[in-house]
Amino acid sequence: SRLQWSTAISMMVFAWLFAAFWALMPLLGWGEYDYEPLRTCCTLDYSKGDRNYATYLFSMATFNFLVPGFIMLTAYQSIHQKFRKTGHYKFNTGLPLKTLFICWGPYCLLCSYAAVENVMFIPAKYRMIPALVAKAAPTVNAFVYALGNENYRGGIWQFLTGQKIEKAEVDNKTK
Repeated sequence: SRLQWSTAISMMVFAWLFAAFWALMPLLGWGEYDYEPLRTCCTLDYSKGDRNYATYLFSMATFNFLVPGFIMLTAYQSIHQKFRKTGHYKFNTGLPLKTLFICWGPYCLLCSYAAVENVMFIPAKYRMIPALVAKAAPTVNAFVYALGNENYRGGIWQFLTGQKIEKAEVDNKTK
């Protein structure tokens, strides 16, 4: 079935309100923001590791990392099953979930470890790496979805070379 505009707008509003909720909670006292180790921008203050931080972190990790990961897993498994039935593999259905875990996994692990142990023994430069990788996730996702879609790939190829890819060529390259 096709996605209706009202459903799409409702989903968009929900996503923005959901994000606003989790971003506002540290400002209202549940969790806390502080400068990142190199003082370039702010992140969750994982230096304290108190009960307030731990409850916020584990709630946020569950609702912003594990639940979306489970939804992506089940949705892309359904897509993969449909591709398998039709024999037309349009893109790698496992790639978006792998991207989520590669980009956000190290940051989630660092913050989770900080809830039970002190992470200040790790040099600041190394504590910045998971945060930087997580912040690069939107860019990585754009490349995954753009290069994973045959229409985008064809458009990028045409833009770069001036040659239009024939449909048969695109199908052969994706198999």
